[in-house]
Amino acid sequence: MSIKPHAFVAMPFGTKPGPDGAPVDFNRVYEELIRPALDDAGLFAFRADEEMRGGDIRVDMFQELLIADLVVVDLTIDNPNVWYELGVRHALRARGVVLISGGRATKAFDVYTDRKVSYALRDGGPDPDSLADDRHRLTEMIAKTMESWHGRKMSPVYKLIPSLVEPDWRSLRVGDLREFWDAYNDWERRIVQARQRGRVGDMLVLADEAPVSAFRAAAWIRAGKALRRTGHYRFALEQLEKGLAIEPTNRNGLREKGMCLQRLAARGEGGYRIDTARAHYTAMLQQNKDDAETWALLGRVEKDAWTASWHTPGSTEEQRVDDARFEKARLREAIDCYEKAFRIDPKHYYSGVNALTLMHLYRFLTGDDMYDARIAVFAGAVRFAAECEEDPDARYWARASIGDLEVLVGSPTTVQDAYLDAIAINHDDWFALDSSRAQLQLLRDLGFASERVDAGLSVFDRAIARLPMPGREWEPRRVLLFSGHMVDAPDRAEPRFPEQMVDVAKRRIEAVLDELGAGPEDLALTQGACGGDLLFAEACEARDVHMTWLLPFMEPEFMVRSVIRCGEHWRQRYLAVRQKLRNPILAAPQELGDSPAYAEQGYPYERCNLWLLYTALSWGIEKVHFVCLWNGGGGDGPGGTAHMYGEVAKRTGQVHWIDTRALDQEND
Repeated sequence: MSIKPHAFVAMPFGTKPGPDGAPVDFNRVYEELIRPALDDAGLFAFRADEEMRGGDIRVDMFQELLIADLVVVDLTIDNPNVWYELGVRHALRARGVVLISGGRATKAFDVYTDRKVSYALRDGGPDPDSLADDRHRLTEMIAKTMESWHGRKMSPVYKLIPSLVEPDWRSLRVGDLREFWDAYNDWERRIVQARQRGRVGDMLVLADEAPVSAFRAAAWIRAGKALRRTGHYRFALEQLEKGLAIEPTNRNGLREKGMCLQRLAARGEGGYRIDTARAHYTAMLQQNKDDAETWALLGRVEKDAWTASWHTPGSTEEQRVDDARFEKARLREAIDCYEKAFRIDPKHYYSGVNALTLMHLYRFLTGDDMYDARIAVFAGAVRFAAECEEDPDARYWARASIGDLEVLVGSPTTVQDAYLDAIAINHDDWFALDSSRAQLQLLRDLGFASERVDAGLSVFDRAIARLPMPGREWEPRRVLLFSGHMVDAPDRAEPRFPEQMVDVAKRRIEAVLDELGAGPEDLALTQGACGGDLLFAEACEARDVHMTWLLPFMEPEFMVRSVIRCGEHWRQRYLAVRQKLRNPILAAPQELGDSPAYAEQGYPYERCNLWLLYTALSWGIEKVHFVCLWNGGGGDGPGGTAHMYGEVAKRTGQVHWIDTRALDQEND
């Protein structure tokens, strides 16, 4: 990726007397040593004096010291401003500081034992004879510091006060109308918009583009949650791991990871076992034994383990009841976890109603009245907690919990009334309705309270029938992802895909699609550039494949850059396919916003390839087939077919490579 972590440089500006009294041009130190070293380590460098707007420079300085991935501090001279900035960073963040000094090492007691990179000075700037070595050592130190971000604490403040908690960057915005936060708010708006539209691919591109790691971590975790809710647990887990690599103690991310591990185990995918999810939640509880939400999630693990022991395909209701009764010890484990969660937090009605439901099931299956005293108490407590819910985003679950309670103690009429009240404020959340229905189906499979359960199922069946899965109005059988060379421009020095190979390439692409049985049940994703893209698009159109074009630029600019550059006849082919597209053409600047200002040249192409890839993978990794027209070499810049090939191959292996080097022989 061309989006780099953010580094703030705290150092003197301009020319100042050095350690031996001779002047030192610190601007040269920055340009010749620090910035190149940061660039070599893959970080984007920023100094407060580079912000040229009017206003208080401290605003930018405080914001950078709070959110920067790394702060490089030059202690060559005893500059009070630099020492102040180092102190602020040590107070705000436990890690992420690299100390450097020119000519001599500082003897200040508080940082005397901290590792520093020394660089040589000569004639008012970095010594040319040792500059390459100094730059290499600084790059290594930066890289090691970034790699050990979650290891040893560097700040003496956090070392000496181990219970001190770092502040949440979201709650410490500096200034009300600053460009940084305006840009962040726009980025956040697009993330929310993508989530609401069910376009996880958009979310993942935007997550990669966040200017600092804290933003990226939050976005990856949210994308992971969105993918988990749509049932794509392996891809969700990949995003959550990326976010947790930055914020390993993020409780929401850890819970989402546990849920993915749990669902993968339930499906029997990828060798995941229920023990993995159980161990994950147990480790979380060792860090915080009073976390009600995690106790409830562990309860779900134990409940799933119990359910798996009796819910076997083809079994009769009598067999299921007998097996469920035999595994009553596992059922008690689930009850204990949910009960513990509800006792820790009596407002946590979700765990309360689950504990209560399982207690009723225990009595139904075994005839044992061991939970009867608690059943009476829990029923009133759950109802009171649910009725007191004030969070608008949780009101559906509160009312649905009252419906669950009516299944246990009410009548078919009160069950239907309670669930109808919940559905009335559901706002068409398909996943919430499906989750509520699944709980009722479990009870139905055991023959528990059949009349009341059937009354509830009828309500949810009718509500769900009205709603498609969000972002899934149509579910493709497979996703055909394409990337390939454009036709060589007339002035290209080394031929790669010349015009005379077009007909052969067209036949090869058609053969791959025929081999896959491509048709109306499939989705094709590509751009629309002259050459491979349009050959693929024509072949898909001929087979009535659903197709979506994602463009790196607005369409008029894309046509100039990537369509008519190789001749007017390509414009005609582009327009002919375009007229038959059923899906709208999507352009990155409109859907994702402009490319970040700090992105490297050529990034729009890389961005579009990632957009295509993430969009394809969001339908399910197992569905993706990547068709590429490629000579096997590197591209002319970031975002070429080589980049896409590598990204797909490491995830799926379902690659169909048409080697353009072989086309030349076939053409003969």
